[in-house]
Amino acid sequence: MYPEYLVEPMRKELTDVGFEELKTAEQVDAAIATEGTVFVVVNSVCGCAAANARPAAKAAVKNEKHPTKFVTVFAGMEKEAVDKARNYMLPYPPSSPAMALFKDGKLVHMIERHMIEGRSAQMIADNLAAAFDEYC
Repeated sequence: MYPEYLVEPMRKELTDVGFEELKTAEQVDAAIATEGTVFVVVNSVCGCAAANARPAAKAAVKNEKHPTKFVTVFAGMEKEAVDKARNYMLPYPPSSPAMALFKDGKLVHMIERHMIEGRSAQMIADNLAAAFDEYC
């Protein structure tokens, strides 16, 4: 677990643009198992989250077509919530950061860490926008 003062600014980057932070497994269940589309970001303290994942997620929320809900869990903090979110992302292995789009409770698009590292935030945002246009 990281000190809360360290992760608070990283949490705020997403909550300031409309992401709901999920801190319990029950909140994750309630968010993902709903009708419509849900975009989940597994946030992280790593450099690729700061340089690529969070900026891409912030840009993607501005897409004309977008999910019904934007939610986030924080790796290394709320373990049960993160584990529950990762369970929904199977068969993909645990990854942070990671981004997943669900439609009616089913995983329809996944971006793993290896797809975030070494790519620009704009490339990732474009990938997300294409997924939003297709599924939302």
